[in-house]
Amino acid sequence: MKLGLFRSKIVYRSLTVVFLFLVTLTVSAQWSSPQEEGGVPAYNAAPPPKGTKLPPILGKSELWGADAQSPYQTHAYELAAKIPNVIHQQPCYCYCDRMGHNSLHSCFENTHGAQCATCLKELYYSYQQHQKGKTATQIRAGIIKGEWKQVDLQAAASMN
Repeated sequence: MKLGLFRSKIVYRSLTVVFLFLVTLTVSAQWSSPQEEGGVPAYNAAPPPKGTKLPPILGKSELWGADAQSPYQTHAYELAAKIPNVIHQQPCYCYCDRMGHNSLHSCFENTHGAQCATCLKELYYSYQQHQKGKTATQIRAGIIKGEWKQVDLQAAASMN
């Protein structure tokens, strides 16, 4: 009798451990990084439809304190305002799509872009490639390859 009770406790504990493992695995799956899975963050595949007005990029004067400590932070917003349709079509590898952003453009609609090196580097990369005549699709391909990682933010502050 004691042996049967002992076995059922072992089976019960084993099933409990398996159940807890499966619950943990299921819950943590939503937080796994798409980058680890090779996924591309959210972006828009085309410019906004004619007549659609994108949300405005914050103005330089709307940045202050930690959002404007370095010239490359404020300058990025000036450049973003020059290429809104281009950055609307770019993913953002800080994975801010998890907080509702749908493209790199979203990062510069608020102060998020000023505080995120990934957003800033992608913006400068996008602007630089746009100046070279690249299309938004070609720029996106470079971003997906990680070419934006080579951007030096201090040097980018002087980009025109």
